[in-house]
Amino acid sequence: MLDLSDARDRMVEVHLSRRGIHDREVLEAMREVPREAFVAPGFEEFAYEDGPLPIAEGQTISQPYIVALMIEMAEIGPGDHVLEVGTGSGYAAAVMSRIVERVYTIERHAGLAETAKQRFEELGYDNIEVRTGDGTKGWPDAAPFDAILVAAGGPGAPLALQEQLDVGGRLVIPVGDEPHDQRLLKVTRTGAATYSEEDFGGVRFVPLIGEQGWPESGNRIANDRPSGRARTRSLPELIAAAAEPLPGFDDPAFGELFDRFGDRRVVLLGEASHGTSEFYLARAAITRRLIEKHGFTIVAVEADWPDAAAIDRYVRHRPPRVNADPPFQRFPTWMWRNTDVAAFVDWMRHHNERIRLSSRLAGFYGLDIYNMSGSIAAVLQYLDRVDPQAAKIARERYGCLTPWQHEPSTYGRVALTSGFEKCEEAVLEQCRELLAKQLDYAQQDGVDFMDATQNARLIASAERYYRIMYYGGAQSWNLRDTHMFETLEHLLEARGPNAKAVVWAHNSHIGDARYTEMGIVRDEVNIGQLCRQRFGDEAALIGLSTHSGTVAAASDWDGEMEIKRVRPSHSDSYERLCHDCGVSRFLLDIKRDDTLRERLLERRLERFIGVIYRPETELRSHYADASLSQQFDAFVWFDDTAAVTPLGPEHVGTGVPDTYPFGL
Repeated sequence: MLDLSDARDRMVEVHLSRRGIHDREVLEAMREVPREAFVAPGFEEFAYEDGPLPIAEGQTISQPYIVALMIEMAEIGPGDHVLEVGTGSGYAAAVMSRIVERVYTIERHAGLAETAKQRFEELGYDNIEVRTGDGTKGWPDAAPFDAILVAAGGPGAPLALQEQLDVGGRLVIPVGDEPHDQRLLKVTRTGAATYSEEDFGGVRFVPLIGEQGWPESGNRIANDRPSGRARTRSLPELIAAAAEPLPGFDDPAFGELFDRFGDRRVVLLGEASHGTSEFYLARAAITRRLIEKHGFTIVAVEADWPDAAAIDRYVRHRPPRVNADPPFQRFPTWMWRNTDVAAFVDWMRHHNERIRLSSRLAGFYGLDIYNMSGSIAAVLQYLDRVDPQAAKIARERYGCLTPWQHEPSTYGRVALTSGFEKCEEAVLEQCRELLAKQLDYAQQDGVDFMDATQNARLIASAERYYRIMYYGGAQSWNLRDTHMFETLEHLLEARGPNAKAVVWAHNSHIGDARYTEMGIVRDEVNIGQLCRQRFGDEAALIGLSTHSGTVAAASDWDGEMEIKRVRPSHSDSYERLCHDCGVSRFLLDIKRDDTLRERLLERRLERFIGVIYRPETELRSHYADASLSQQFDAFVWFDDTAAVTPLGPEHVGTGVPDTYPFGL
């Protein structure tokens, strides 16, 4: 059963205090009021996540951070009388009631108003009055107010609300020229007819409907007071103007559009899902160009090192390991065993046939941490050949891991006991010894040594990963992405001072975590952030995304692959902006247009689909806040996409080499 009091404390600490909410009374009120009492049935377990949740009448309960921010902006205190416009679930009014003398709240939907009133009575909050009506007109017979908070976005600050402020009173309201494109404004009454304004940045609220707001149709009211500004172009219009349309994947012009990134040390190519064909085809076309025309020799992917090593042997015309299983047999097999990857791997092999210098051969490498059993097997096989005594010692040291190799997550449970504390040091000692023998081994087989060394590093990281994953939090994610980044560094070092790498990984890994919920809320880092910090402008972070189509994904981890329909993107998302721009496929070089870059700074929803996709809970399962122009350097868009095609027996025909890695 969920411990909601602990979740409430964590919400206050992580989502509020760490993000800059400092008013002690606001924090205590947020800690006191049970948010689970204000969400729709079935959403209780999500009550303390920092995101909006749906309620009746097509409305939402605002995310906790926004509620706290607006209350803190209003500077309310004991003895104050406060007006709220847009009661909604009643949560914000309940929080304010724990601070002030009296709260007046207006809701235009009678059903919501009645439900909120019942919640206040059940909780014993008797200093709140609820009225059904047009909130843009305020509550004249209860005025003046020390503060007014509006939980919906209007075209401007309604004159009626400004006039109902006491002198020194504060009005906090989202305003904007479009119903869904707003700035959070604080209006302070400084005199009988004077006001000052402060802008607190971009936000997203439902439209403020009423006589001094928006009409039901969403069009601007003709007699509303003018904004004093000429109309600016909408975000979709700005995106359409900056978008560079993409030709077909086989058209040389597709890759040529990415020549602008050819001088970078590292180019990171993302994806919004692990099962979308267009993302693989686009990354393949870009990577072919970077290899052929710009000297890139490293293709580093979000995949297990031992499995990718089998592909690398194939593309660099080296014999396969003896008695090795075909790669990528573990869940999710379709992520790398698909026709798009197979075609790119064949291209790499043919490309390398034309290369005479081994240092210029393009290699295929895995960055990820998961395949502990495969990594152990690779290290032992190598040591059996070059140093049988070292292999014997390694088997003894890895003995504490082998019982859980095929289900390594269970090792985390056992590792919490004292009997397994020594295992981590044994694995690290094995890695240290392997590195210490670099000179001896390198003389025998330098390429194989790099493979074995990386596997030893991977085992040490994987042991820690599977242990700490049971503690939860950001630690396991940070270990994984730090491991991937360090692997990339080792590859660049091994391939020489002029080596350049292309990285294929999910948008959640290659977009700078500092400008998403990952970094802002959960203290997580990722390979994109680490590359920017290490390489600066020599790293290019390029995200890929879509509006709708189909995707290959499972419903649960280790489940069967399904072809699922991707729901059209959320109305408040970056994806919807791209869809609304009307260009079906394009490259958006964000840094080339300062106006667009500034407009894309504000945080909006962004969709993340991994190997699991649950469209029935898409908003809470697959969306997070991000600042697109800080997260990425460029964005590649495909409005409609299709699922990848997994490899099957029909794809392994006659005439393929014996070394073909995708044997079935």
